[in-house]
Amino acid sequence: MSKITTEIEELAKPIIEGLKLELVDVEFVKEGRDYFLRVYVDNPEGNIDILQCAQVSEQLSEKLDVEDPITQNYYLEVSSPGAERPLKKEADFEKAIDQYVNIKTYEAIEGKKAFEGYLTSYDENGAALNMLIKTRKVKIVIPKDKIASARLAIDFSKQKF
Repeated sequence: MSKITTEIEELAKPIIEGLKLELVDVEFVKEGRDYFLRVYVDNPEGNIDILQCAQVSEQLSEKLDVEDPITQNYYLEVSSPGAERPLKKEADFEKAIDQYVNIKTYEAIEGKKAFEGYLTSYDENGAALNMLIKTRKVKIVIPKDKIASARLAIDFSKQKF
């Protein structure tokens, strides 16, 4: 995580937790000529609404104006992580067990760097997925240190097994 996103996370966490919400992710990106600070929040029950996002935005904006950790001009966006929520922390993976996920790896495993399937477990061995490869049901374990990114995904095939 970059220095800016780590600093923003530290500033945002008390605000978000004070509102009984959960910080999912922080991004600071340049798109074209503009910079965007994106803060993704969720309700532990998974039903975040626009008013909660607005509360976080207003309080975080005030804090950022005082602390001023970002030197360039930027747009602050506070939103839900959406249906394809990223999985970053151990707790995210544990909550995602039995759900359909997408995992990308740093290096190829069995010739692939992208995997989609149902997460069956997450432990010291890594993430275990039940996947469908053509018509075969396959179980694969992706070591934790090989996971580049992970997120919830939508299973259009509805082939849960």
